[in-house]
Amino acid sequence: MCAILGLIKKDKQIPLFKEMLELMKCRGNDNKGYYFSDDIYLGHKRLAIIDLENGNQPMRYQNYIIVYNGELYNTKELKEELIKSGITFETNCDTEVVLKCYIYYKEKVMEKLEGIYAFAIYNTKTKKLFLGRDRFGVKPLYYSKKKKDFVFASAIKSILKSDIVKPILTKKELANILSFGPSKRLGSGIFKDIYELRPGHYLIYKKGKIKIKRYWNIKSYKCLDTFREASEKVKKLLTDSIKRQMISDVPIATLLSGGLDSSIITAVVAKNMNTKLTTYSIDYEDNEHYFKHNNFTVSQDNKYINIMSESFNTNHQYKKITQQDVVKLLKDTLYLRDYPGMIDIDSSLYWFSKEIRKDYKVILSGECADEIFGGYPWFYRKELNNQFPWINNISYRQNLINKKLKINLKKVINKEYKKTIKELKHKDRKNKYKKLFYINMTHFMTTLLDRKDRMTMGATVEARVPFADTKLIEYLWNLPFDYKYHHNTEKYLLREAFKDILPKDIINRKKNPYPKTHHPYFLKEVTKLLKERLNKNNNLSKIFDINEINKLLNSNDTDDIPWFGQLMNKPQLIAYLYQFDLWIEKYNIEIKL
Repeated sequence: MCAILGLIKKDKQIPLFKEMLELMKCRGNDNKGYYFSDDIYLGHKRLAIIDLENGNQPMRYQNYIIVYNGELYNTKELKEELIKSGITFETNCDTEVVLKCYIYYKEKVMEKLEGIYAFAIYNTKTKKLFLGRDRFGVKPLYYSKKKKDFVFASAIKSILKSDIVKPILTKKELANILSFGPSKRLGSGIFKDIYELRPGHYLIYKKGKIKIKRYWNIKSYKCLDTFREASEKVKKLLTDSIKRQMISDVPIATLLSGGLDSSIITAVVAKNMNTKLTTYSIDYEDNEHYFKHNNFTVSQDNKYINIMSESFNTNHQYKKITQQDVVKLLKDTLYLRDYPGMIDIDSSLYWFSKEIRKDYKVILSGECADEIFGGYPWFYRKELNNQFPWINNISYRQNLINKKLKINLKKVINKEYKKTIKELKHKDRKNKYKKLFYINMTHFMTTLLDRKDRMTMGATVEARVPFADTKLIEYLWNLPFDYKYHHNTEKYLLREAFKDILPKDIINRKKNPYPKTHHPYFLKEVTKLLKERLNKNNNLSKIFDINEINKLLNSNDTDDIPWFGQLMNKPQLIAYLYQFDLWIEKYNIEIKL
């Protein structure tokens, strides 16, 4: 994994550009490179995974220059295809394959690439800049254009450093953040005039003009496979995806929570490795003493981790973060995200990734399974099935906002929902499960993938996500929902597909989310932090109702305010508001209402 950066600006400055790239140093410390010309500056930070000796960037061939962040999982097939056409290669890295594929296929290259990537290719003759991003948004890519100035980067902070755009929040941006935070509206770059290139899209910039095109969307077709046939196909598709993502010139490890998704990945990897697999898990100090059962979180992990580790003879590493570190790292994770995030699960994942980085820089993780296999309760519990079901307390959000803003969250959310659903074919819009699948894929899945990228790359670790596989996701899209939720069991199809290789206790274990802290220390400390900031300044008063925040802080209720699905309740909301206030100050944000 890497960081990419590009700047087209009349008064370009090499020192400033180097500072912009250095802001993303955590994304790759094996090598850095630049390309400077009168037309464009390109920069790259490399985390070397494939062909360690070669593959440094920017990479040039003929009049084309590439900066690339990602991993290509069909490198071998594409390379063989190009060789048959007379194209030769000088390295074994996927960067060269992407570059020469683009030269040969032009924009149609995006339909051929399978992997996780964001890249830019500049043609020095035609002065055309091409930006491409993977189908599911595993790798980030932001851009901004003002007049004839254009900048793109893997992180918002580098774009802000360019001086092309300022950290401004208008009422429109605020409305989106308050409606969806910590997730985002489609294409949002958070600040005014900053945008995210959406997953499955590419962008062409030439002579001051931008053209954006969608090259992939989920495809519907009639599937008549029986449940047994579907089970066998899912097993094959997912197993193939895991095997492809094991390719690396450095050692790999897996994350193992003892849940179904991580256990499947661990089992397949362990069976296909020549050496003993190392697995990792994360928990919080003293969490077992304060653990609470609810509709989302039903059990703790250690029992199931032990079963998996013993069954597949893994070298398991238990990591436990202190409550003090969870709080302390809230500042770091805010900076890694460039906007307020998911609080304790951000802190713990960042800390966890730093622990893993001591021995490994590539991990396989189980993200995306719940979105495509219908694992969340909102897929099968009608009372949770609203437009964006993880935003499950809109009235409370609305009540927390400063009334003078006159922002109507329901209106903002409804507009985004309608806009998103219109991207589906008319027939699919009538299917409530397909609508739910699509909204989860475009908004919730991308949020979790963004978190995974930011926190792992913050520690210079590459996270691969085998469930984010095009063939697998398109196949599941076209299967009946009854295959996925059957006998009152979520992800029934996935359980059946792998029941012959996993222990029975793992197959029967009910879904459990990534662990969050339940310790009263966390609530006590974040409450203290937010009170200190409220006494210090009035940053939040323009946006929020301070009386309502004080009610929240002084309430004796401990955990009963759902803010973001199963991941954020009262303690996390208080910490979110603390991050929000810190964000306004540290990023020198101008609020224009």
